[in-house]
Amino acid sequence: MKIYNTAERKKTEFKPIRDKKVGIYSCGPTVYWNQHLGNMYAYLSWDVLIRTLKYLGFETKWVMNITDVGHLTSDGDTGEDKMEKGAKKEGLTVWEVAKKYEGQFMESVRLLNITNPDVICRATEHISDQIELAKRIEANGYAYMTDVGLRFDTGKFADYGKFANLRLEQMADSGRLDADPKKKNQADFLLWIVNQPNHIMQWDSPWGRGFPGWHIECTAMSTRYLGEEFDIHTGGIDHIPVHHTNEIAQGYGAFGHQTARYWMHNAWVVGKGGQKMSKSLGNVFTAQELAEMGINPLAYRYLFLTTHYRKGMEFSLESLAAARKPYERLKQLMADWPEGGEIDADFSKRFVELISDDLMMPEVVALVWEVTRSNLSSEDKRSTILEMDRVLGLDLERPEEAVSGDVVELANARWAVKKKGDWSEADRLRKLIQEKGYIIEDRADGFKLKRDQTVKVSEKGETNEGR
Repeated sequence: MKIYNTAERKKTEFKPIRDKKVGIYSCGPTVYWNQHLGNMYAYLSWDVLIRTLKYLGFETKWVMNITDVGHLTSDGDTGEDKMEKGAKKEGLTVWEVAKKYEGQFMESVRLLNITNPDVICRATEHISDQIELAKRIEANGYAYMTDVGLRFDTGKFADYGKFANLRLEQMADSGRLDADPKKKNQADFLLWIVNQPNHIMQWDSPWGRGFPGWHIECTAMSTRYLGEEFDIHTGGIDHIPVHHTNEIAQGYGAFGHQTARYWMHNAWVVGKGGQKMSKSLGNVFTAQELAEMGINPLAYRYLFLTTHYRKGMEFSLESLAAARKPYERLKQLMADWPEGGEIDADFSKRFVELISDDLMMPEVVALVWEVTRSNLSSEDKRSTILEMDRVLGLDLERPEEAVSGDVVELANARWAVKKKGDWSEADRLRKLIQEKGYIIEDRADGFKLKRDQTVKVSEKGETNEGR
């Protein structure tokens, strides 16, 4: 198996530390707000990695953190704390915010058929681990104290800028906590932050009452559950220049070596035309919102699979609609084909070659459609594609009736006129939706479509009403 290792800037053969046993750590969400479809791209990427490793016969241990403390609005530990910002916005405590949005994240994991990590570890439950790691780094001579807190001394680590190809001489102070007159080097980052009396979440430590810097939690928790050296560390490309660079430094400061052998990074999801994904631009949706609109969230998973994790993708409702059609077609084919076939050896061999080459999922999707057009029997086609679905994760074995696109269009149109207060047009569209055999339920932030069990719909879309 070959994977792209960011540390080497190339695809390289994957060799686990222990034969057939793989430890993976993934940077998880900061639970101060909903995780939207763009956020979930990363977890889909690493779900495919986990599924691939398991398919190839590896035993995996997947660890993911939940950042529920200490992550400021800048990766450089500057600005307002994200948890406190979310709490103020909703009139909740930081603990209530964390619980609420961790739940939303886990529900998104379920809706997108992402494998549950073996270990989900919360930063607030591992404060002692973070303190012990910081103490070790300090004892090894890699940290010093200022009025702001305990800082990592990047001057003691000659290769600090190597991982991200950083030019340290061009780095500048980025904000309140970073503008520290006692800081030795511009790149020196905080392991533990003190003297912030207005910060809500604080703990006692050898350096004073305070809270951890963002970067320390991942090194502390990854090594607690996977050991001082493990196989794969994953995250977004935005983690390369700051967060993962600092994690590597912490590993050397504490243990004298990198914690992870391989570093894998997913690219970003952008809006239509390359726009940044933003609620204000109307291009941000959650998996839950798709479900409420009558769209199977796995249609988004299908769209994700048509791109490579290192390439990223452009998302819009139009691109989702384009992906939804082949996904529903594939589900229908699987439902129509009989069971009891055999897995084709040639297609299986090509499938293994593709997933073993840095997770070439777009080519796997193309291979699936090649199977559908092949001369194999329907039974063998079904069995061969279901074998591939062990990695694809599209839940193809379970027949599921999807809401047709024209009904969703009517529902979206109704929602638009309803927001304008055009109640007569909204009622007319509701009746059209009912005539097609669906019930629309209004929600505070949208709608949900479900099949009207009292109405029988023919293949032509005709109903039994009035007969």
